[in-house]
Amino acid sequence: MKTITRSGFLAAILLTSPLMPGGSWAEWGGGPSKNMISGEKGLPLEISGGEEAEDNEKEIDLSTAKNCKWVVTLGSEAYGSPTIANGLVLVGTNNENPRNPAIEGDRGVVMAFSAKGGKFLWQLTVPKLSGGDEVDWEYLGICSSTLIDGDRGYVLTNRGEVTCLDLKGLADGNDGFAEEGSYMTGADKKPVKLGPTDADILWTYDMPKSLGVVPHNITSSSVTLVQGRIFATTSNGVDDAHEHTPAPKSPCLISLDAKTGKLLGQEQAGIGKRTLHCNWSSPCVGMIDGKPAVFFGGGDGFLYAFDLKAEETAGGELVLKELWRCDANAKDYRTNDKGEPRDYPSYKGPSEIVGTPVFADGKVYVTIGQDPENGDGVGMLSCVDAKTGKADWTYQKISRSLSTPSVREGVVYISDFSGRVHCVDARTGKQNWVHDTLSRIWGSTLVADGRIYIGTEDGELIILKEGKELRELATAQFIGPIYSSPVAANGTLYVQTQTHLYAFAK
Repeated sequence: MKTITRSGFLAAILLTSPLMPGGSWAEWGGGPSKNMISGEKGLPLEISGGEEAEDNEKEIDLSTAKNCKWVVTLGSEAYGSPTIANGLVLVGTNNENPRNPAIEGDRGVVMAFSAKGGKFLWQLTVPKLSGGDEVDWEYLGICSSTLIDGDRGYVLTNRGEVTCLDLKGLADGNDGFAEEGSYMTGADKKPVKLGPTDADILWTYDMPKSLGVVPHNITSSSVTLVQGRIFATTSNGVDDAHEHTPAPKSPCLISLDAKTGKLLGQEQAGIGKRTLHCNWSSPCVGMIDGKPAVFFGGGDGFLYAFDLKAEETAGGELVLKELWRCDANAKDYRTNDKGEPRDYPSYKGPSEIVGTPVFADGKVYVTIGQDPENGDGVGMLSCVDAKTGKADWTYQKISRSLSTPSVREGVVYISDFSGRVHCVDARTGKQNWVHDTLSRIWGSTLVADGRIYIGTEDGELIILKEGKELRELATAQFIGPIYSSPVAANGTLYVQTQTHLYAFAK
């Protein structure tokens, strides 16, 4: 399959497209704007997750899964949505179903499969950070999606690293970084001999070591790429007692050279010292006056815009220029009627930004939310003018949200953690309809083929009709919860549960 490079000005072209074309889904959100829409057509409506195989409860009996091309078994937990390009499917999980028997135990894992038939090709295994659940929660694995650019992949690991991978694995030799055997088994263990089904690391950038970042619970977000620069969230957060930020001066957003991993810039807007819990939102790219800019949802609950290129300070630091910031919380979420600060994480209190901002038609759409352990609370969807940084409108009939919006033909589709899907007018913020799935929603809506797809904690994939009138089309049942987001590529709908990845096509 022909190699496709998505860096450079291709990103700017995609940013102006109202609908992502059919074909690959090479990064979280489908493209730099992170808008969860796809141009795929002919996706199957009638699908099902099937039943466990009688002779192996970890496997799915393919004959019982309707319109399923293939299904593969992952680890015991999988949160990051798959990415698909150049004949590959990449997905993050843990190591509870080891593909390399020499590397056992709790680890983060990226698995690579053939998009054609689901054949396992290779995997990256990443040891846990020292420090326990405070910085690297057990069994969460790798929660980010891998960005595919030509023959390279870029992923945030559970160790707080930005890692660049050769997408052919070690099958074509070892390039770049040469110590994969030691890295994948862990510094305190004897290196193992690796083979063609193991990953080939080209470079890594260790954010805790290089920048003093202290992740909270897990490193969880996905990178974006524009004009040869990787932009990554650091997951810098509070301590285990939730009382203070151990590294308040460390950056929450950085940029790296995509070829070498060299640091090109870091934010110094004070996000770290204001962080409520953690920085887990993924950055997106949009246009301001014809120039690309990066939009970032901070752990302090503010939406930021940064210039791509950093400015060097008198002290020699490369600092990303802040263009504007906009509070994504309503004023009365920050303070009560007496002007006193509201407690975090109280029901009526402020929230950070967890879902990814989306750029569409000169606007940035963003929600606020919190760690799922904090439960429900007040939420808000904001439509912010990308040029001015001012909110055109806000929508407060939504609860806390972990989700990324889908914006198409003047309509915003967004889900909240309480389990409701909202359809809102993109120009006015007026509600068109709300659908209650009666289950928790961790993932995001996908708009494709005239439909809205959303997964739930109860293991259901809800399919609604796209448009300003609510119409339920189908519900597909799966074994196990769906915490990731469905994606579509090359005529195929991909649905990922905690333990399996399905590829559906007519």
